[in-house]
This record gives sequence, C-alpha cells and structure tokens, in this order.
Amino acid sequence: MGKGRGTSGWVPIASVVALTVCALTALRLPLRLPPAPTLLLPPTLPAGPAAELWLSTQDRRLRLARQPDIPIAAPARASSAAAAADITIDIGRTYQSIVGFGAALTDSSAWLLRNRMDALQRFALLREMFGPPPGLNLDMLRLTIGASDFSLEPYTLDDLPNGQLDPGLAHFNIAADQQDVIPVVREVLAINPQLRVIATPWSAPAWMKSGDSLIGGTLLEQYESSYAQYLAKYVDAFRGKGIPIWALTVQNEPAFEPLTYPGMLLSAAARARIIGQYLGPALANRDPQTRILEWDHNWDAPGQPLSVLADPAAARYVDGVAWHCYVGDPASQSRVHRAFPHKDAYVTECSGGDWESAKNGELLWFARDLLLGGLRNWARGVVYWNLALDERHGPHSGGCNNCKGMVVIDSHTGAVSRNDEYYAFAHYSRFVRPDAVRVWSTATGPDLDNVAFRNADDGSIVLVVVNSKPQVRRVSVAQDKVYFQYTMPPESVATLTWNPDLAADSWEQRTRRFLEKALRAVTPGAALDAQGGTQ
Repeated sequence: MGKGRGTSGWVPIASVVALTVCALTALRLPLRLPPAPTLLLPPTLPAGPAAELWLSTQDRRLRLARQPDIPIAAPARASSAAAAADITIDIGRTYQSIVGFGAALTDSSAWLLRNRMDALQRFALLREMFGPPPGLNLDMLRLTIGASDFSLEPYTLDDLPNGQLDPGLAHFNIAADQQDVIPVVREVLAINPQLRVIATPWSAPAWMKSGDSLIGGTLLEQYESSYAQYLAKYVDAFRGKGIPIWALTVQNEPAFEPLTYPGMLLSAAARARIIGQYLGPALANRDPQTRILEWDHNWDAPGQPLSVLADPAAARYVDGVAWHCYVGDPASQSRVHRAFPHKDAYVTECSGGDWESAKNGELLWFARDLLLGGLRNWARGVVYWNLALDERHGPHSGGCNNCKGMVVIDSHTGAVSRNDEYYAFAHYSRFVRPDAVRVWSTATGPDLDNVAFRNADDGSIVLVVVNSKPQVRRVSVAQDKVYFQYTMPPESVATLTWNPDLAADSWEQRTRRFLEKALRAVTPGAALDAQGGTQ
C-alpha cells in the first residue's frame, strides 16, 4: 500500500483513495479499479472499557448482586462531561491507607463455631469470611482478654478466691481460651496468614479492683503495674500459641460501668499512666511490635483520647485511637486526627441488633454511617462486633439481649444465614484491599454519599455509593479521562470498580487493533504506522 504526503505528516491511504474517487466522479471520468478483494471485517468494534458493578438494596431483593458492566465514555467525551459530574474523583489527592475490615471472635462466636458446626461447616464459613473474593476477605479479628457479655460465664486470666492477691501474676493462665478461641483463630490464620488481631480486656481480675468484683468498679492505682504486666503476658502467651497480637487496647469502653457483665471504669489519667509508665515500656522491645490503641469507646467523647494523647509519656507509645459507634458521629475521628495527624484511627466495635431503628433493615446505616462515615474520617480499619451468634442472639451472659452477629448460626443444624451487616461490610472488604489508599471524591449528600479508594496492587479504583432516597437516582462519575453514568435504585448501595489506566488508553488501542485487523484482511502483513498511516 502507498503513502500520501501531506503538510502535517503521512496521510492514510484510505484518505487518498477517497479523494481520488471523489475527483473522478466530479469529472465524470470512468473509474477502473481492480476487482474488490474479499474484506472480512469484525461485525462490531471491540467492546469499550467498563466499570464493574455490585448492588444491594435495602429491601433485600438484591444482596451484593453482580450487575451488567457500565460502559465508560471515550476520553474526549469524558473530558467535556466531567465538570458536571455528580461525583468527581481525584486520585492525586490521597488520605489514609487501609489496613482492613473484620469482626470480633467473641467467646460466644468461637463456642458456636466449635460446638454447633461440624468441621466442614466451620471451614466453609471461615473461608467465606476470611478468604479472598468471592469470600468477604476480612483481615482483622478482635479478641476479648477474659470474658465480655458475649461469653458463657464471667472470668479473667488470673481469678482467685475472694481475699487472695497475685501481684506477681503467678496464677496467670489462658486455659479458658484453649478450648474454642485459640483453635478457631489458628484455623483463620491458616486461611489468611496476614490476619491482624486486636485484643481488648473488659475487666481486670477482681482482686485488682475496687469492689473486688468483675462487674463494675475501677482499677486500683496500686495495681496499675500488675495490670500492664497482665496484658503483656497475654500478648506473650498468645504469641506462644502462634497467634501474634497486632494491637492492644487498655480497656473496653472505659467510660461505661456495666451492671450485668464484666467491665470497669478507667479514667483518662489512669490510662495515660498505665500506657506511659508500664505497658508502653513493657511492649516496646517486642518483635513483632504490638501496637497500643487508646480509648476504645464511643464517638461522643473525643476529649478523652485527646487528653491521653496530650500526655507526652503516653503519646510516645500510642499508635492510634479505637472508636465505637453507639453514640456520637465519626466526625470526632477527624477532630482527633487534626490535633494528632500521626495517630491512626480504627473503628473497633459496632453491633447491629433487632431494635426499633432496625425494623426496616440496617444495610444503609452500616454502609453509610459506619463504614463510609468512618472511612471518610480517617479510619484505617472497621471491625464489627460479634462475628456469629445463634438464632436467639446468643449465647451470652448479661449485656445486650438483641445484638446480631454478622452471620447467624443455627444452633440445631449449623446452617448459616447472613445479616444486613454482612452485605454492608462486603461492599467494602471484597474490593478495597489492604494498603489501598483513600482518594479525594466529591462530598455529595444529602441522600447520596460516596467514598473512593485506589488499590495499591493494580491501581484499580473502588467507589462505594449509597443512595438513601426512596427514589431512583441518576449518578454521573468522572475521574480523569473516565466518565460514566448509572441510575441507582432507591435505598441502595453500589460498589463500582475500574482500572483508570486501561480505561484511558483502551479506546485508541482497541480502535487501532480493529483497523489493523481490517487492513490485514485486505493486505496480509500490512500495519499502521505511528501516525495511523499504512506501511
């Protein structure tokens, strides 16, 4: 095939032929061309780039259901439409990296897994929860140090008859964890060796406390050193069982004094002393490092962690702040972050339940208020409360009577059913991988919320959008050379993923491949040059 030389470079031969035909027609001269070759063109242009879509609806008709891909507009159209998009994403503006998502393996959850499921049922569920997609890909697990309200009975790891003391912790033991908790954690680690375990005490041993009881009271100051050693011995004991403790908190909900299950008050001043003088130094030389997270309570009292972080001795050893969801809102995480930007944030507990506010389902609240809100306010990880409970919200000893597990295990058959919280977490955990980075996106609202991430391993973008309105909502999304539109159903959660590099380049690449295929059908061995001409 020949080339035509123009003023700005090589002109494709197709243009030369077209001009020649037009000229001969205008002159009414006969056109004598060789017999036309058989031209076998592809029936259509190759499919363009697209965003993958998964959808859940509040009415539970769709639950993390894969939907048809959404075509991405050609770059030229994307550039012209981006200014008017509902959601604009800027991957050049980055925030926190993501550690992961998870749930608590309470004593109740571990007991159900070990005593109400056979080995095959248990392995299938744990692989579903902690395995890679299509599993939930959970990679964080919270454990209780001693009993919580979701234990079969109250206990700690150094219980003694009334009146006896053990400041040297000679009677410390983890026998209570050997039967159910430790075997299950080992099974999870076999599925996901990168599991990050957070451990939290509900109460110090009764002999360390005012009132000499596991329920209520507070830690006596003379036993703060012993309590720190108690926590450090737990870290060492579990490491000896092959379970590294990735992070530790000093006390669960230290501003709340429960009346029916183990717990205790622990002031900010006491926590600062324990961390700065005893626990921090005790853990400092451990390898691998065990992080210390402060607070471990609700969003409504940011002054508490701010007070501890203002103590230089304690702040030296505090890696971040743990939050619960029951009172307040996640904006408190940003308030603490602004004051101490080098301290991380994690949501370490939030439970759904059969209460009045949940009568229409909890998908939207968990996907929007907990996960999206927490992540937009600097959380590096979000952990649900009970991994699994039975059909009666148990077993448990005191505390919450209607809390829900992420899944329900039938206590008679071992069959599993999945709650709304399972699907809310799945919209994030299956797609946002560890080390992903949250990126800037338009703060849409009201009734339309979003958060965006870029995965570190392949550069893919993950966008989670929540439509809280009872009407359909047309949503347009722009990110550099990417643009697409999608109509969301009422009260729904959508996760969309795409690779921006492939989306930006593929139109030229795909069109070029199409033209080269067509050209080779006419002239075997022909190809396009860099300017699109033939050679």
